[in-house]
Amino acid sequence: MSATIPTTEPSSFRAGDLLAWTKSLPDYPANQGWALSYTLINASSKITINASASGADFSVSVPAATTAPYAPGSYQWMARASKALQIVTVASGTIDILTNLATATTFDFRSHARTMLDAIEAAFEGKASSTQLSYSIAGRTVENLTPEQLIKWRSFYKMEVAKEAQAEKFARTGINPRRIGVRFTRV
Repeated sequence: MSATIPTTEPSSFRAGDLLAWTKSLPDYPANQGWALSYTLINASSKITINASASGADFSVSVPAATTAPYAPGSYQWMARASKALQIVTVASGTIDILTNLATATTFDFRSHARTMLDAIEAAFEGKASSTQLSYSIAGRTVENLTPEQLIKWRSFYKMEVAKEAQAEKFARTGINPRRIGVRFTRV
């Protein structure tokens, strides 16, 4: 049984996985000489992907070996159709490239909120590593924050971590912890 190929750009994919989708552009059909290319870019990396013609549509297929070295992170992407001297931006968005866990030797799976909360709590306990002390909040490092500011940020990040835990529980169980059901019965 073969997998169904999506007809839209993905919102995320894992480096080291096959990346594939098809794109239909009725105003710029592949069988009339149009080409389609994607540019993914962030502060440290730029990736170019060229689609191939598949009848009037375009097929994007990037092998796992090609995506393996892609740097993880959030990227802005842009799709452009071109024919001779005509170039048209046809779509844009964001995509997250996830870490290839099969080749990673270590991986910090914590969210930004959890990482910040851990750093702040380590600072309170006097156990902060030099890495934790170098975290920046609102343009200031943790070591330069006053105890009052640390308390404020700890409260903020505790709430953020709690929201993440609720969202994760909801995604896992389908049960919204913020929704309370009440049932009335006659006596």
